[in-house]
Amino acid sequence: MKSYLIQQIFQGMNLTQKEIDDIANNIRELSVEKGQIILSEGQPASFLYFVYSGCLRIYFVDNYAKEYTLQFAVDGWLTDYTAFLVNGSTLLNIECLQDTIMYQLPKKNLEDLCKSIPQVEIFFRQQVENSLFNYQKRLLSTMVESAKERYMMFMIMYPNVYKMIKNYHIASYLGITPESLSRVKKNLLKTKLSSS
Repeated sequence: MKSYLIQQIFQGMNLTQKEIDDIANNIRELSVEKGQIILSEGQPASFLYFVYSGCLRIYFVDNYAKEYTLQFAVDGWLTDYTAFLVNGSTLLNIECLQDTIMYQLPKKNLEDLCKSIPQVEIFFRQQVENSLFNYQKRLLSTMVESAKERYMMFMIMYPNVYKMIKNYHIASYLGITPESLSRVKKNLLKTKLSSS
């Protein structure tokens, strides 16, 4: 694996060539096709994934088979962190929405890297903290913001994702029906046209 790729995956870390080589020996490239599920509810969350290109979504299915999209991933790290941290079974699913190139880091390998390269432990802790911050922010958003405000925030957070995914995935992420999403988009278009 090329050094620049490890530097991109572990952004902000000042790594020696030996550390880069150690990381490269512990991480594996995967090519995943659209529609493939890489993690299903009930499985152990044994891997961290880094999305290099493509698009994934993390979602939950309730007892009535209704899906709730928690996150889209077009770059960066993801997993079911709750299950990953406690060696438990995941409650979440990860689906590939576009053909994707990603990198897989097994939990055991991560633990070994954290011991041998202290920067990796700091980096991983920061990833978990960022994930917690983003989930809390999103939870508060769904509690207090209107569907229009949530949609506008979605467009800021994921400016190119809407081109890659279906409207029902966006609606699921926003916590509204596809019909409500259509009304929000229609009203925003009317507002934009009337102000032009």
